[in-house]
Amino acid sequence: MAMELSEIEAFITINQVGGFTRAAELLHLSQPAVSRRIELLERELEVLLFERLSSGIRLTEAGRAFLPHAQQVVAAIEDGRAAIHALEKEEKGDITLALVGTLASTRLTTHLQAFHKTYPQIHLRLHTARSDEVSTLVQQGQAHLGLRYFADPRPDIQSLPVINEPLLVICAMQSRFFADEPTEPAALFGIPWVTFPLNVGSSGEPFARLLQQQLQRYELDTAERIVIDSLTAQKRLIEADFGIGLVPASSVEEELRIGTVRVLPVAGLTTNVPVMVIHRSQAYLSRAVRLLLETLTAQIVEEDR
Repeated sequence: MAMELSEIEAFITINQVGGFTRAAELLHLSQPAVSRRIELLERELEVLLFERLSSGIRLTEAGRAFLPHAQQVVAAIEDGRAAIHALEKEEKGDITLALVGTLASTRLTTHLQAFHKTYPQIHLRLHTARSDEVSTLVQQGQAHLGLRYFADPRPDIQSLPVINEPLLVICAMQSRFFADEPTEPAALFGIPWVTFPLNVGSSGEPFARLLQQQLQRYELDTAERIVIDSLTAQKRLIEADFGIGLVPASSVEEELRIGTVRVLPVAGLTTNVPVMVIHRSQAYLSRAVRLLLETLTAQIVEEDR
């Protein structure tokens, strides 16, 4: 007996919503019908996929191992559907683009607007998320393309450069740390830095590593770190003058406009962070998706001129 796509879809949906009843509602099935599909799937795989607890359900170790493969199966089916539709629609269709929210404040927005005007019959759906979440949406087939900071290390994700965004050193508008305007890195000695954790797996770990490299370059790496795994919370602490930070320029446009933070003109610490467009390595890319991909990757060529 071979497993059915409907069984795999039920398995993924149950995991996403955390229960059989809610999954049944989303799939427009009865709860017993959903339970039957999981029973058949578990019988085929000869393992239990879910633990039934008094507080709900959770994936077994076998379920966690099976999940990414199940997601890839469903994503591949969606690619097949897209391939068929592309034969008929050419420069038409729907594209789902997942992107880090702060990137909406960069010049990428202008290029997306231009793309919409050039190809009005292509419907572009946008979803905002953190960089790691953008990759997950793309990997699971819930987004055709993603825009995130830094390349994704996963082998099934292809990363292409789009733009380089400046990282700025910022402090509170009336900071107690500075009597005058510092211009040299040495003037920042002993001042705390508000930053992401260096832990592998943290969404901001690449930013923390980049800051660490900059501080080591100027022998500032003994400075205190105030570790916060949220860019919004970091900005609030910097506004409150707990420390200084190295943040993407697009993320502090509003704070600079209203005057709660200011940029420190320390050229040695200012750097750039790569913005990448990503897609699944084996994904079918419709004509519409390829056109958007070409539009986005053309930006790095403009920067190099």
